[in-house]
Amino acid sequence: MNAASTQKRQGPLAGIKVIDLSRVLAGPYCTGMMADLGAEVIKIEVPDHGDDSRHLGPFIEGESVYYGLINRGKRSIELDLKAEEDRAILFQLVKESDVVVENFRPGVTKRLGIDFDSLKQHNPALIYASISGFGQNSPLASYPAYDIVAQALSGLMSVTGFPETGPTRSGESIGDVCAGMFASWAISSALFARERHNEAAQYIDVAMVDVLLSMQLTGLSNLFAHDKAPGLVGNRHPVSTPFDTYHAKDGLVVIAIASEKLFQRFCECMGKTHLCQDSRFQDDPSRTRHHGELRAEIEGWTAQKTVDEVCDLLLNAGVPASPIHNLQQATQSEHAQVRQVLIHLNDGGTPLISQPVFFNGKKPHSTRRAPVLGEANALYKSAKTTSKNREAVQ
Repeated sequence: MNAASTQKRQGPLAGIKVIDLSRVLAGPYCTGMMADLGAEVIKIEVPDHGDDSRHLGPFIEGESVYYGLINRGKRSIELDLKAEEDRAILFQLVKESDVVVENFRPGVTKRLGIDFDSLKQHNPALIYASISGFGQNSPLASYPAYDIVAQALSGLMSVTGFPETGPTRSGESIGDVCAGMFASWAISSALFARERHNEAAQYIDVAMVDVLLSMQLTGLSNLFAHDKAPGLVGNRHPVSTPFDTYHAKDGLVVIAIASEKLFQRFCECMGKTHLCQDSRFQDDPSRTRHHGELRAEIEGWTAQKTVDEVCDLLLNAGVPASPIHNLQQATQSEHAQVRQVLIHLNDGGTPLISQPVFFNGKKPHSTRRAPVLGEANALYKSAKTTSKNREAVQ
């Protein structure tokens, strides 16, 4: 392996080979995280068309920015999985690999002969992850699912939005993204179990609806405590108060108070220490019941100041507060620069967004852009190209 290859293959998952049969978002997000951590990810794409996300806008010079962000650091080969000859190529790749990831609708992989039971015959130590909307054995398993469907069925939309305007989806496809995150976590756990406990092939089943349900800890705690489904409260926290957006002189400011000590400090900042002795605001439950009256007191103060003035005063006093940034502000902030949120490659093209975790002070990330469709066909589809030879040219 040459020096360039060694540089590219550093990271906690260096030496792991992943076959990516997935498309669009949940599966590719999972394998993109693994590529960031050093795994070799071979993306299998439909000949002449590729992943559907290649055709999703926006585009720069004819290339999908969306596809590029998700499929960083991977290799692309074209295989027609309905063709026996191409399936034979896949089987050979599976023999040399550690992981397969797919997000077909349940039942499709079995019809194609590329399901877990079929592929583990070629690799007894294979880790196979399936990501779907409802899971493999749900009564809804055969139905199509997009992220908004998962958000709706999981109850997440029922607690997102304002009473005046009704439920709304999250601003990002978090069902897909979080399912991809949980899948990468499960795959890494399975790899650890295989090494530590010598476990045989493992099958991982991730459902978007399950993922979103499992993440709603505040809502679930209210449901279990009151035996009543929580509803819409807008930006306000359903338990802690004040914990909301408030009108300042030039816009909205976020203020988040979740303890009596913080509330006292907040009142001191406002010059309204008498509120701490007011029976309506003596503790979190009382403040939540009287959130409207407390809002009037707070906005009587914030309305006299700019967002920056409110934030400077509160943050310096140790009270959580923030302006509401748009994505341009967020990605260009000093915080984003220090935390290496954007990865700028030497070619000067569109920046990449990588996995967000630092390991020993370093942030593993892809150093190669998303692949051109089929660019690695010759590398992986030739029976004469051995695994060692592939590593030498990467």
